[in-house]
Amino acid sequence: MKILVTGSNGLLGQKLVELISTKNDYLIATAKSKLVIDLPIGEFHSLDITNLAEVEKVVTAAKPDVIINTAAMTQVDECETEKEKCWSNNVTAVENLIKACEQTNTHLIHVSTDFVFDGTHGPLDETEKPNPLSYYGESKLAAEVAIQKSKLDWAILRTVLVYGVTKDMSRSNIVLWVKKSLEEGKTINVVNDQWRTPTLAEDLAIGCYLAATKKAKGIYNISGEKMMTPYDIAIQTAEFFGLNKSLISQTDSSKFKQPAARPPKTGFIIDKAKRELGYQPHSFTEGLTVVKNQVKKV
Repeated sequence: MKILVTGSNGLLGQKLVELISTKNDYLIATAKSKLVIDLPIGEFHSLDITNLAEVEKVVTAAKPDVIINTAAMTQVDECETEKEKCWSNNVTAVENLIKACEQTNTHLIHVSTDFVFDGTHGPLDETEKPNPLSYYGESKLAAEVAIQKSKLDWAILRTVLVYGVTKDMSRSNIVLWVKKSLEEGKTINVVNDQWRTPTLAEDLAIGCYLAATKKAKGIYNISGEKMMTPYDIAIQTAEFFGLNKSLISQTDSSKFKQPAARPPKTGFIIDKAKRELGYQPHSFTEGLTVVKNQVKKV
């Protein structure tokens, strides 16, 4: 199978490139800039997916069986203040991929987010009705709608609070932020009134790959299984790495003034992905072990 991955320099993109490189599939890695990890198999193309001409040129030449779209603008507050840039990266780019996929009869797998929901309750299954609170959430929902209205074979994989380690340590996340802050002796305030099912990047990559190999169609929740608050995550991270958890203070989201609203409670029910894709995520402790081993290598 020929698989094209967009956003190959991101956290998920790097994990997918590494995973697919161990399989018998042909990999086409794409990113805006030079690839930051080694590419043992396949080929790399520089690609700005907000540029329709570039997208059509690369996709029609490669003729992939599947495109896995991991590229997105995910900085929630930046999306709120730079709406044009957000829409270009999260919606126009997806519309470009749809047009190219329709020309080549390519299956599109798109990664979306729990931020398409308002967070009034959770955990959520795939039938829950979206109602985003932020412009980021609105843009990701608009992309979902565009895909659903297309003539493609498609799968939308929604995920939650992804954590993991990139090769160049260029991407932070809650686990790495807590670890680094405590190692530096900094006190941190962490909210205890939001709930998520944190997702190991390797698990999300496996979910994407399973959806590709099975030519899955429809919406799937791909995340961790355990509902946790950011405070829970911080405490467990401190305990796992043997750091001073007394530096962690509980607070609530009303104490933070952020441009974009966050959904209070999301988290996913992943029964459908388990049943139909064979998806089985790591526990949070197992995920921290993966992170620990990778940080050592870096």
